[in-house]
Amino acid sequence: MSGPIRLALIGMGKIAHDQHVPAIAADADIVLTATVSRNGEGVAGVAHFRDIDDLIASGLEIDAVALCTPPQVRRAIAARAIAQGWHVFLEKPPGATLAEVAQLSAAADAAGISLFASWHSRYAPGVEPARAFLADAEIRSVTVTWREDIRVWHPGQGWILEAGGFGVFDPGINALSIVTRILPRPFFITDAELDFPSNCAAPIAARLRFADDLGLAISADFDFRQEGPQSWDIVVETDRGTLTLHDGGARLVLPDGSEPSHSAALHGEYSGLYRRFAEIVHARTSDVDIAPLRHVADAFLRGERLTVEPFIE
Repeated sequence: MSGPIRLALIGMGKIAHDQHVPAIAADADIVLTATVSRNGEGVAGVAHFRDIDDLIASGLEIDAVALCTPPQVRRAIAARAIAQGWHVFLEKPPGATLAEVAQLSAAADAAGISLFASWHSRYAPGVEPARAFLADAEIRSVTVTWREDIRVWHPGQGWILEAGGFGVFDPGINALSIVTRILPRPFFITDAELDFPSNCAAPIAARLRFADDLGLAISADFDFRQEGPQSWDIVVETDRGTLTLHDGGARLVLPDGSEPSHSAALHGEYSGLYRRFAEIVHARTSDVDIAPLRHVADAFLRGERLTVEPFIE
């Protein structure tokens, strides 16, 4: 491909405007050529369409799409894009089910185009240094605390507590994407408790326990009802002391108290995602890791469902 990748951004909600648009503007390998949204606003000077069918009918030359829609509708849009021969960037989570992502991956492979299941938290500056430290450490326990206020981070986004909207796993899957990256061995869920508001079809909180084949204990506390200070922390106890990732991976504190990386939350993560997307598009390869999504699916399969008070925004 000669010249920058001509990209259409589909689903113009908060994350698209806050993170995707600035990251695309800063990347010389990608140019924002169109936006698509039924409700969200477009970008000044960029062609805007109501849906992907209108974009296709326009004849505008597009090389790739980035999908920022709710997960419930993402598969059908991605399939339409693949049929057009467009490379596809999937915001996390990559689909509403594992089967959807498997089907999209197979379709992309058959079409010879690139599919990217993006996990933005893996691009936080503390993640790779943490992974390097833990590669040869004896890990004794892992504790994840991911608690935030749904009213602050998802105002008016009722879909997130509907069936297929993931509920508290929408942010919680970010934690799982980090843990699956930094730990040297795969792990599996042993039990879970999921709190469902009486008026919602997705959980608002979850408490999870995992283990690996060597008996490593991993616990996670996800909650969408946190008021005041927010918590996005991963604490790893090792034979060399305690390693902590704060602020969603933005700040790493090693056992000796040193902090090799520290930056604002989300700073640089989306730039890293788009660099990676450009790499796989030019290489005509795909990057589809479903490990975080598999753990969420297992939590729904294995977890005890508890009914809690209704959620009123």
